[in-house]
Amino acid sequence: MEHDALVIGGGFAGLAAATYLARARRKVCVVDNRLPRNRFAKASHGFLGQDGSNPLAILAEAREQLSVYPTAALLQDEAVSARKDRDGFTVSMASGQTLKADKLILAFGLRDELPPIPGLRERWGQSVLHCPYCHGIEFSDRRLGVLYRTEMSVHQALIVAEWGPVTLYLDGARLEPDAARKLAERGIAVVDGPVSALEGDGPALSAIRLESGERIAIDALYLAPRPCLSSPLAEQLGVDVEEGAMGPVIRTDADKLTSVPGVYAAGDIARAPHSVSWAVADGVTAGTSAHRAMVFG
Repeated sequence: MEHDALVIGGGFAGLAAATYLARARRKVCVVDNRLPRNRFAKASHGFLGQDGSNPLAILAEAREQLSVYPTAALLQDEAVSARKDRDGFTVSMASGQTLKADKLILAFGLRDELPPIPGLRERWGQSVLHCPYCHGIEFSDRRLGVLYRTEMSVHQALIVAEWGPVTLYLDGARLEPDAARKLAERGIAVVDGPVSALEGDGPALSAIRLESGERIAIDALYLAPRPCLSSPLAEQLGVDVEEGAMGPVIRTDADKLTSVPGVYAAGDIARAPHSVSWAVADGVTAGTSAHRAMVFG
C-alpha cells in the first residue's frame, strides 16, 4: 500500500482524523478540493478556543500543523472514483493520479442546495443562515425570519424564537392546524405569500419582497437547505446511506465504521445535527478507530 489510510476531504473531520493517524506514525494522505461547506461564513462559533475565528483560517492552520508530521501528505485534488480491491482501496483523482491505501476515511462533506430566490445565495452564511447556535447571538433581538422549506421549518422557527422576534415566511406552503397553534403560542408571525427576492446592501439583509410587491423589513433569514453528498464515492463503494431529517447520512457504528469493512465516515456526512465541534470529534473517532483496526486486524 502507498498509504495506510486515505482521508477524502480536508475539512474539520478529515484533518482531525489525519492528525491522529499521523501522530500514530501511520502514512496518511488527505485529498481535498479546498471547498469546505462553511467557506461562506466569515466566522465559526462554538468551537472551543476558536469562537469567532474564520473557518478557512482554522483549516489553513490545521493543514500547516499536519504537514509537520513526516508520515502525513496533503493533496489538493478531487477524488472522483473509488473501489475496494482484494488488499485495500484504489482512489482516482480528477488530475488522473491514482492512490492506494489499506483504509479509507470519507470526510468529503455535504453540499447545500439553496432555493433560487434572487438575493439569497450571495448572502448565504452572512445574513441568510441555517443554524441559530452558530450565528444566532450575532442577530439577537433583531428582525428575524425563517423561510419555510419543509415541515421541519416550523421546528426551526420555534427554536430561532429564542434569539428574538420571528416571522415564518411560508413562501406558498400551507400549515397544519397543530403547527399554526404552536407558532401562535410562541408569538411567531406567519406570512403567506410567495417570496420573490431578498434585498439589502452587500451581504446585509434589509427586506424580503413578496410576489405581491409588499416589502417586509428583516435583518436575518434562517432556512434549512437541502443538503446532498458532495462526492459520488459513497455510492460507488456501496456504503449504506440513510435519508434523515437534515439530509443524507452515511450509516456508521460507534467507531465511525461504515457498512463496508475498511471504510470509515466522519463529519456532516455521517451525523446529524452538524457543527465544527462534532465534526472534529467524529474525525478523531474515525482516525483512532482506523488505527486500532490496523493494529489488531
